[in-house]
Formats: sequence, structure tokens, C-alpha cells
Amino acid sequence: MKRPLPLVFVLPVMRKEIRQIRRDTRSLIFMILLPAFLMIMFGFALNFDVKHVPLAVVDQDGSRASRELVDRFRTTEYFDIEAVLERTGDIDGLMARERIRAALVVPERFAEDLLAGRSPSVQFILDGANALSGSTAAGYAAAILQSYSQKVTLEAMGRRGRGRPSLPLETEVRVWYNPELRSARFLVPGLMAFVLMVILTTSTAFSIVREKERGTMEQISVSPLRPTALIVGKLIPYVLISIVSAHIVLGLGWVLLGVAVKGSYLLLLLSMVLFLVCGLGQGLLVSAISRTQQVAFLVSVIMTILPTFILSGFVFPIRNMPDVIQLVTYLIPARYFLVALRAIILKGAGFPAFWDQLLALAAFAFGSLTLSSAMLGLGRRGRRTWREAR
Repeated sequence: MKRPLPLVFVLPVMRKEIRQIRRDTRSLIFMILLPAFLMIMFGFALNFDVKHVPLAVVDQDGSRASRELVDRFRTTEYFDIEAVLERTGDIDGLMARERIRAALVVPERFAEDLLAGRSPSVQFILDGANALSGSTAAGYAAAILQSYSQKVTLEAMGRRGRGRPSLPLETEVRVWYNPELRSARFLVPGLMAFVLMVILTTSTAFSIVREKERGTMEQISVSPLRPTALIVGKLIPYVLISIVSAHIVLGLGWVLLGVAVKGSYLLLLLSMVLFLVCGLGQGLLVSAISRTQQVAFLVSVIMTILPTFILSGFVFPIRNMPDVIQLVTYLIPARYFLVALRAIILKGAGFPAFWDQLLALAAFAFGSLTLSSAMLGLGRRGRRTWREAR
């Protein structure tokens, strides 16, 4: 008997799955509108830019030099002077109520010490409850104080008749790929990986578990349907919908946040497809160990949301994690996808810059699909059942 073409088996499964998706309006909304909602929410709410830190000033000197130092903080976008205090004792109450996050204390005889060549001690008090914003604000304050100190030193040397000395080192800082240092440019690629992994894995798991709940999985297993055709037919619709969701995220990132794709679109599409296959493999794996859609949802959350958000480098740098946790991150496909994605979108890099990441994605996709297919019984035993049924 002549073996039919695989397409003969795949198309009916695809049509069945598409009809099921169209009937399940909630799932369709989940896959199409949720990416847009998450993109808008995370894109604007999740922001690591430290600006407009509320600052209190205690100017105990009141001289021209001290006012000039205070103006250095007033004219920058990183600090907003919210209070001018008379006593340092008032700082604690304001900082405890979070009305201010930092305080600048200029000591008495500040200008007198500068003119005499002494080094007055300026105090900068910082709220360290939020370590991330606190360390960034401390860096901004140190840069402002260092710039002012350098200016005072040069003026003092000029008054002593040494002319305008040249500094031993001139620093020219140039920022590539993200000149404005906007965190949105860093977060948009991570949002794409996060949204795709969550949506695709959850939807795929629901698709298989739904068949189990209805008792149709056993019927499919003994039908004249090839195991590969079942997998391909059920998963292709979700791949196509996920690609649409990815482009929605890209479009919103470009329109709302100004993050455009600088690199090759074909390389972006290739990376996306490999990552989607990884998500499909994880979804199949979830469905293999789940009997109900509620369990599948909980397992999907544990396998996708937490690892992708925490261990992929989306928010927290992997190099700062303990060595044991860094080893675990090699099991997270989003880790490799994010490297390729940021290289393409932000840097416009070519294939040689991230070929190893795509290779790792391909290996992960092959391994996850193989393992999940075996656990679903669609491997050797499934093919034997199919032959006996024929």
C-alpha cells in the first residue's frame, strides 16, 4: 500500500486546531491581546532609569561657593531639590516618610576652607533601602561633586599664577547602541522573549491536555495518523499566532518606545522560529505530565514565567548570579534568545556575533521535542500502535 503524503495528515489536524482556536475566544484573546497589554505595561512601568531623585539641601555656609555647588545638583535631571533645611536633624524625618531620597549637607566655612587651600568635607546622605536606585544615585552625586572639585582645583591653581593647567588625562565617554541610556531599549527584546515563551508554552500545553480531558487523545493514538503529523498539525497554528504576537510587540516597541530593528530581519525571524520551537517543546513537555488544564497552567507558569523573568538575563545580569545559579541558566532557552535578539535589534550585528546562541537554541529545541514526544507516547510505541491500527 502506498504511503500517503504527510501533508494529507497535517492539514486536517491544522484545520481542526484552527477551528478550536476560533471557537475558544478567550484563548485567542490571550494569545493576541495579552502581548500588547504586557508590552505597554512593562514598557512604561518597568523602568530602571534613575532620575528626579528628591533631594534635601542643608547649606550651613550660605556662601557663593556653596550656592554654586547646590546649583550643580539643581540643574541636572537626576536630582530634584524638594526641601531646603536649616538643621541636619530634619533629614531623618523626611527620609523616613520618603519625601526625600537623598540629602546634601554643606558645612560651615565651606568657602573659607576652599580659599585657604583646605579640603572641606561635604556630606551626601542617601536612602539605601532600594539598593539599585541608591547605588545609581550615589554614582551621579559622586560625578557632580568630582566635577565641582576639579573646577575649584583648576581655579585655585590659576589664582596662584600657574596659569590654566592641563589635566593629565582627558576622558571622552561615548555610549554605543543606546546613547540615551534608556532602559526601554534594553527591556523590549526581553519582553518579546518573555511574552512568546509564556503564551506559546501555555497554549501548546492546553491544546494537548484538552484532548486528554475530552478522551480524544487515545482515539488519535490508534487512528491512521502519524505521530509527527499530530505534533506538526497541532503546533503550526500556534507558531503562526506567536509570530504575529511577536510582531505586535516589535511594532509597539517601535511606535511607543522608539526601539527599531537595526539588524537583519531574516536573522531575527530565524532566531524567533528557533525560540518558538523551544517553547513548543516545553509546552509538549508540560502536557505530558499534566492531566487537567489547571495543572497545565500552573506547571507552565513555574516552567516559563519565573525562569524567563529571573534567570534569562531579561532583568538581572547573569554574571552577577552565584555560580550554581549561572549553571541553571544554561537550561533556559530565553538566555540564548535574548543574546541574539539584543544583538540584532539594538546592535545590528550579523550572524558571526551570535551563531553559537542559535546553535544552542537548535539543540534545546531538538532535545525538548524529542523528550516531550517520548513522554507523550508518540515515539516508538506510538508508531507501533499506528502500524497495528492500520
